[in-house]
Amino acid sequence: MILIISGTNRPKSKTLKIAQYYQRQLQKSGESCQILPLTDLPADIIVSDLYGQRSAEFQKIQQLVSEADKFIFVTPEYNGSIPGVLKIFIDACSFPISFYHKKAALVGISSGRYGNLRGIDHLTGICNYLRMHVLPLKIFLPQIQNEINEENNFIHDETIRAIDEQIDELIHF
Repeated sequence: MILIISGTNRPKSKTLKIAQYYQRQLQKSGESCQILPLTDLPADIIVSDLYGQRSAEFQKIQQLVSEADKFIFVTPEYNGSIPGVLKIFIDACSFPISFYHKKAALVGISSGRYGNLRGIDHLTGICNYLRMHVLPLKIFLPQIQNEINEENNFIHDETIRAIDEQIDELIHF
């Protein structure tokens, strides 16, 4: 199963819309997938689920993560990197069962010019440390506000082709 991580806890985020687009495309390909929006994390995750503690609420999330064999991390740019909540989520997950030797595709989005290039570099380092196998084809979506329409579909053929290629490579990865 492919788990799509919507890498922010911001309500009604463009990140979630991009994750939903990936989910639709994967389902068209017949792939089993699910979205984990970080808005679903326990509000008190910093005290309830770090350092060996495990809440009943996070246990359901941990089960989902443990069962996944591939991940798509869709992450916005926050201050030149990934959102802190994404790092906290990764830190809260059990090691090594959560990510060890699993596969990941990375998607960066931003309202600026670089599509979270630095954040994806940081996330690549984290994934490598966790011994994840990172798909070399990474997607960077700059000026995301100009990439999707009201139906949350991409409007530029070049972007659609790049995403389709990444999805196909992840399926066969």
